[in-house]
Amino acid sequence: MTELVRVLYVEDEPDIRAVARLALEVVGGLTVELCERGDLALAQAERFDPQMILLDVMMPGMDGPSTLKALREHPQLRHVPVAFMTAKVQAHEIEHFKSLGAVGVIAKPFDPMTLAQQVRSLWQSAAARGDS
Repeated sequence: MTELVRVLYVEDEPDIRAVARLALEVVGGLTVELCERGDLALAQAERFDPQMILLDVMMPGMDGPSTLKALREHPQLRHVPVAFMTAKVQAHEIEHFKSLGAVGVIAKPFDPMTLAQQVRSLWQSAAARGDS
């Protein structure tokens, strides 16, 4: 199995983007592309060619579920595993996000020291299932 290197994170809150960048790049050793809106994520994802995409659920304009739907309509991005990062982590909410095609959900607020490992675990389980 190849190693996870490139992660795209779509999040409208600048403070959360900054902490996530540190958590994923400095702590986790990943290459991260940040994006503040779902519509911008589509263009950035095509150029960046991520191996994993993290989506905030609640964003102005295109929310996370709408962004995921648009990603799935794009041939180059259709098979990239996507996880939602959200405070909405009740069992029925997680099941709903998975029913939309997400490989998992990471709870916010997240632990910066373990975020990269959580992302890698979701990516590896998606690859093992053939989702990527």
